[in-house]
Amino acid sequence: MSSLETIPVEVILDNLLMEMLIQSVVRLGCTNKLFADICADELLWHRRLQTDFNFSGAGTARVSGWKFIYRGLFNPKVFVWGSKANGRLGLGNKFPKTTLNAHGDGVPFPTQLRIPQARIVSIVSGGMSFHALDSEGNIYVWGTLNGQIGSLGSDGFSEPGKPAPTPLRLELPSQIKHVSCGRFHASALDFNNRVWNFTSWGRPFTLTSHHLLHDSRPVQVECGWGFSSLLTKSGEVFVWWPRSGSMLARIDAKNASMDEERQFFAKPLPDGVIPCATWDLEADPTRLPGLPSLPKLTATGDEDTEEIKIIKIAALDKRIVALTNQGHVLLFSGLDDENTFSTGGWQYLPNFSELDRVRSIAPFTPADGTPGIDSPQTMKITHISAHFLKFFVYSTGSSSVVLMGDTATTEVTLPHIEPALQNKSVISVLVGDWHNAALTSSGKLLTWGGYSAGALGLGDPTTLTPGTPGAFETEDQRLRAIDRGLGSPPATDVPTEVRFDHARKMPKERFCFFACAAGWQTGALVIDLQADGEDEESEDEELVEDAPRRGPRLGRGGHGLPIQHPHPLGLPIGGPFRIGFAGRGATRGAGNVTTLLIVYLYARES
Repeated sequence: MSSLETIPVEVILDNLLMEMLIQSVVRLGCTNKLFADICADELLWHRRLQTDFNFSGAGTARVSGWKFIYRGLFNPKVFVWGSKANGRLGLGNKFPKTTLNAHGDGVPFPTQLRIPQARIVSIVSGGMSFHALDSEGNIYVWGTLNGQIGSLGSDGFSEPGKPAPTPLRLELPSQIKHVSCGRFHASALDFNNRVWNFTSWGRPFTLTSHHLLHDSRPVQVECGWGFSSLLTKSGEVFVWWPRSGSMLARIDAKNASMDEERQFFAKPLPDGVIPCATWDLEADPTRLPGLPSLPKLTATGDEDTEEIKIIKIAALDKRIVALTNQGHVLLFSGLDDENTFSTGGWQYLPNFSELDRVRSIAPFTPADGTPGIDSPQTMKITHISAHFLKFFVYSTGSSSVVLMGDTATTEVTLPHIEPALQNKSVISVLVGDWHNAALTSSGKLLTWGGYSAGALGLGDPTTLTPGTPGAFETEDQRLRAIDRGLGSPPATDVPTEVRFDHARKMPKERFCFFACAAGWQTGALVIDLQADGEDEESEDEELVEDAPRRGPRLGRGGHGLPIQHPHPLGLPIGGPFRIGFAGRGATRGAGNVTTLLIVYLYARES
């Protein structure tokens, strides 16, 4: 009989281990050193996260630790904090007690938000709202999509100003894999690569265009302050303006038609679902011009000989930042509306792309008697993020570099370099209106910038030592704030770690694996690093409970089932259990290879 060890490693990784129950993968890894190495493969666990949990880690620079994340996604926790206006925290009408709650307008520390029967794997924030993606590809929303528009209590979610004070699920005909938010709108990409647009939560529409086919299929959607954009597989960038110009006129006409029919108002159902009235809009988005001639970058640590093309985009107010496969950073301005884009063009930003230029900037170079910090020996920018007035570009690893620009950046502008963020393995940078956050590969979330109604999440400023990050500057200011029940501490200049155990009697270490920021609020997904006996309900007993939801749905793999208690290794135990979309748990044509595997495991266990 053939030996399992003789099967090519690629066959095992690409076929067997992608089809097996996850318990079997773990058991196989315990049989010998060969399979221990194979079953610990980072790419394997990253791919299983995508197929089993709809979690890709897109938007972060994480390159390792995928098995740990997989284990934690059996019970991830959602935390929110910051302004509580427009229902944006999803906590209903009750909030954790703080000294400033009497007249204040924010929650200054992370507070757990419970969404029953949903395993949240991604979260993004708009100007006054949150959008969360679960492992089934459902979108949950809370807050107000457009808080500048009023609504009546009798209105449905066909009105963009209708608030959702607690999380609601959008009933869509497609499973969603990526969501992006602007200030008052959102866009999403489904598993069929269709582009969804939300100018209201009740009447989303798909953008249909002959441009978005074959090699031009969308791979990323990104919302700017007032526009939407997408990147295609071939590296082309398209933009459109759903809140102005000719597209807004067509959207308004469609809404008026639906209103005349006196239906499709998308009033929420008792089980916490918004029944969306979906429609298609056939329109060709604006194609941005091709890239200018770009220099060859040196000392990147990566000899990339492929043709230069854009692989990532990030959007802010009236601008798009782009990143090429070789590490070039570019900026496109002039995206005010459909009539101004022709005045813009790509600008290459050498001070954000080239190692020698970055190393010559403080704090990497000593200045004004201040000693410099260790500068990188190689640098290749691999990730970008943006919102409103700022953008960040960064590299990966223990020598990671984080550079900041803004809407005034040109080809001669020097980046702002925050010393506390350099060489810290930063994997994601989040941008609010006036506050910022950075996530590290070790699961630490750091925040800095404006207080923004508590969006920094550093704690109740009246209980913090004056002069420390997030606190008032002096004891007099602290006492005055306590006496008046209101006050706003100064901005925090140094990135400071956020804790996720403010409501606990005993401190508890937690690992943040995903975060978002926008407006005056911040959100995060975290994993417990250790279990203890404290009742989890005691952490948020001050909060209103979520609205009742529908019971478990059948026929969709393990998602509709109650989450099982974890195995000591962090994996589920019990009867047959499969995570992921329907059909992905079955063995499909593995033939004799599968038989060999079963026989081998049986022999080892007996």
